[in-house]
Amino acid sequence: MTIAITGATGNIGGAVAHALAAAGTPFRMLVRDPSRAPELPGAEVAVASFADVDASRRALEGVDLLLMVSGAEAEDRLAQHRAFVGAAATAGVQHVVYTSFAGAAADATFTLGRDHWATEQAIRATSMAHTFLRDSFYLDFVEDLVGEDGVIRGPAGDGAMAAVARADVARVATEVLLHPSAHLDRTYDLTGPVAITLAEAAAIVSEVRGRPVSYHEETLDEAYASRAKWDPEPWQADAWVSTYTAIAEGVLAPVSGDVERVTGRRPMILREVLEAR
Repeated sequence: MTIAITGATGNIGGAVAHALAAAGTPFRMLVRDPSRAPELPGAEVAVASFADVDASRRALEGVDLLLMVSGAEAEDRLAQHRAFVGAAATAGVQHVVYTSFAGAAADATFTLGRDHWATEQAIRATSMAHTFLRDSFYLDFVEDLVGEDGVIRGPAGDGAMAAVARADVARVATEVLLHPSAHLDRTYDLTGPVAITLAEAAAIVSEVRGRPVSYHEETLDEAYASRAKWDPEPWQADAWVSTYTAIAEGVLAPVSGDVERVTGRRPMILREVLEAR
């Protein structure tokens, strides 16, 4: 079985690429910039972007199993995803493993969750088998929410999130790629082992880093106003703010055991992620 992966220059795709190489499994990396592709034993490089249908089709010729790591946030990301899915189906790919988002739905509170749902539907509409990895919020990103003043600000209320480590997502993806027949047409909810509020997350960051970190609840108006200094496009501002409102509504609170069921290993907690950085 020929395996291809996207996102090999990023966090999750890169971790999967290194894991496959360590396992002695040959694979193909689809990258936009070949100079950034990691040099790994058993790996070949093909150049393509999601939006370039012809290049994607050529890059995927002869591929049976594809890890499709969702593309970088962009206003046209869904159009890029749909183009790439069509190219994969035309190229003869048999099975797509796609990194989606927890609570993906047509009316998801987190606006980008709607794009993930639409991408899932595009894959389902083909003859390709699928495995959807619905990742929760990333634990790795929690520390990046802390402002220069040591405050996490957002309209998350006292909602909790069962955030997951990128390393655990990569471990699940690797297991699926190594044993795909056991995961055909399955959807996995990838979460951490416990749900925490942003106030609890701030306290953990503060303790591990040895500096004061706190959480301040914003109103919706305050959230949009405090992010205006970055001059985001409307879709980006909506995505940023709806990350917090999804937490407030409890969308990200459910804890799943899928990471451990697939990998046999308990998923990481925030403290472990911070200490590993």
